[in-house]
Amino acid sequence: MNLSLELLLQLTIILPLLATLAILATGKYPNLREAVTISISLAVLFCVVNLYQGLTAGASIEVFWWQLLPGLEVSFVVEPLGMLFALIASFLWLITTLYAIGYMRGHGEENQTRFYLCFALAISAVMGLAFSANLFTLFIFYEVLTLSTYPLVTHAGTEKAKQGGRVYLGILLGTSIAFFLLAIILTWFVAGTLDFTAGGVFGDNVDTSVAGAILVLFVFGIGKAAIMPFHRWLPAAMVAPTPVSALLHAVAVVKAGVFTILKVCVFIFGIELLPTLPTTEFLLYLAGASVLLASIVAMRQDNLKARLAYSTVSQLGYITIGALLASSSGVIGSSMHIATHAFGKITLFFCAGAILVATHKSKVSEMRGLGFTMPITMAAFFIASLSIIGVPPTGGTWSKWFLLMGTIETGYFVIMMVLMVSSLLNIAYLLPIPYHAFFPGKDHPAAKTGIKEAPLASLIALSITTLGCLILFIYPQPLYELAKTILTVPGVSHGH
Repeated sequence: MNLSLELLLQLTIILPLLATLAILATGKYPNLREAVTISISLAVLFCVVNLYQGLTAGASIEVFWWQLLPGLEVSFVVEPLGMLFALIASFLWLITTLYAIGYMRGHGEENQTRFYLCFALAISAVMGLAFSANLFTLFIFYEVLTLSTYPLVTHAGTEKAKQGGRVYLGILLGTSIAFFLLAIILTWFVAGTLDFTAGGVFGDNVDTSVAGAILVLFVFGIGKAAIMPFHRWLPAAMVAPTPVSALLHAVAVVKAGVFTILKVCVFIFGIELLPTLPTTEFLLYLAGASVLLASIVAMRQDNLKARLAYSTVSQLGYITIGALLASSSGVIGSSMHIATHAFGKITLFFCAGAILVATHKSKVSEMRGLGFTMPITMAAFFIASLSIIGVPPTGGTWSKWFLLMGTIETGYFVIMMVLMVSSLLNIAYLLPIPYHAFFPGKDHPAAKTGIKEAPLASLIALSITTLGCLILFIYPQPLYELAKTILTVPGVSHGH
């Protein structure tokens, strides 16, 4: 059966939508419902892998859906950056689903059908966003992603969950309507097109102060990238069940944000124009401040998920920095960090959820000695922490290396110092957790608590993602090849 690449591209977006209907229909039969979710996520992964093979073989894959006005159309194209995002998201959706089955059952969560349904909707939005051929298409799927993840954030239905959901929706919709939409409209007026174009869409004669203002609107408007001061939705969303945190923080929402920033910097502004804009440097230092401040806040959090949430705010700053450095190393580092951070952070959230299900503990201070009762979980936590810090033998090493190279190439030594200090802060807020788990000290009671590891499905999932952190170190080649070709894409847009 030989499916055309254009059809496969559409299936990545349509299959998860069809899954929502199947999940609704099988809601009363949990085993069947989960089987549907797993098989659809396998099918989406199959489509994405085939698209990847098509892309590396040199195929040009484009799909046009409909036109609203001349130049405003919903259309899709497969290029290396979107491919990288889609590969990570589709693979980790499968793993998160596996994890969620263990977690949701182990934790006895309610409304599981709604949970899997919104999950599938979110993945459909991520695929549409990853393969968007222009800003108009991207904006539509960006908003769908916000709306489809809102019920996941408020899943628990408690007052605290509803409050978290209000902050989540308020900041994400507020920034995208006030700034992001305005930036898109201004781009349309100044450049006359919204198509993602190699080298950018602004002509040589563009007024740099106007383009600089548009850049500021983009960076603040893409609230999902969680640049301070628009980061508060991320810690607020921590009221969600852990599989949601894993999906939001490693795969869907935050990565959609930094992916969009990278896409805008490379294909709307272009890396020739970016360094000449008056606001680029201000935004770079703002991202640097975001990296450091979030790390400092993370150190003071006793709640494990809150600590990981602020860590994410900090790590997203890295990707924004790489995009704004506008050098080839910066773009490669940013793109690779999307992947390496995804694997590291999803593993940390999986571990946090496993600890919660097995011990009902959520505070860092309560985790002494857990290494004896939950050795697999705590070992995974240790390896994933190393990847976030960026030391061998984990994948995070490479992305941080290229980001540092980017700061040296462009002469931003202050930003280089920021990256180095932030790695030290990462050590300070992550490593004590596994250390005290395995070396609790003399006064710690012997571990005879009857605690054991989390459900098997969850353990398998976190073992796979931990392995991913190590594989990305040993075999980063495919990732690097994709990242390297982002800047050499021949004209991404071909107009209709």
